[in-house]
Amino acid sequence: MSFNIPGGSGMTSARTRARLVERLRGSGIADEAVLAVIGEVPRHVFVDEALSHRAYDDVSLPIGYNQTISQPYIVARMTELVLGWAGRGRILEIGTGCGYQTTVLAQFYKTVYSIERIGGLAKGTRERLAELGVRNVRLRHGDGSRGQPDAAPFDAIMITAAAPIVPELLVDQLAVGGRLVFPVGVEDQELRMIERLADGYAETRLEKVRFVPLLPGVA
Repeated sequence: MSFNIPGGSGMTSARTRARLVERLRGSGIADEAVLAVIGEVPRHVFVDEALSHRAYDDVSLPIGYNQTISQPYIVARMTELVLGWAGRGRILEIGTGCGYQTTVLAQFYKTVYSIERIGGLAKGTRERLAELGVRNVRLRHGDGSRGQPDAAPFDAIMITAAAPIVPELLVDQLAVGGRLVFPVGVEDQELRMIERLADGYAETRLEKVRFVPLLPGVA
């Protein structure tokens, strides 16, 4: 993979990125393809220049509009979970944010459908993805809590904001064999995975997490 990095190479130290990859491997990320992509995607272009020196730390960072870019660990963790299903045709991402997770997913799926409720974020991210040369993302400004039924079924769905309850509308948009990976809860949040089987669903509870809330409507 290669990216058109705006403004030149910036913080592209191979050593800096290798340290992040090793940290994630030590934290339990086992999918080497995911680790390779994390090591290549230029995370510094997704954050404000004033925070770029922290871009390859394993931390979440503010991106404006009271939103954050997820820490690399959770990006890698959620990515390897959805990739457990062999289908790599289309994935739906709820909560585009700055587009970092979107760009990671775009290296694995033929088409990434992504919905962002905040207009300013959607506009800036659309421009950023175009500058980077990421062409297989269909980004929409809209209410992600309803999913995108006109493009369903999806091989995988990822929600990058915490739903108060299991989002049944999105579960129904999974293809058979597909996976929904999402945080759920208000104060006490948990990462979960729902797999759609031929004869029903299977739900797995994973680990404690902290995300901004999934809100309805647009802004």
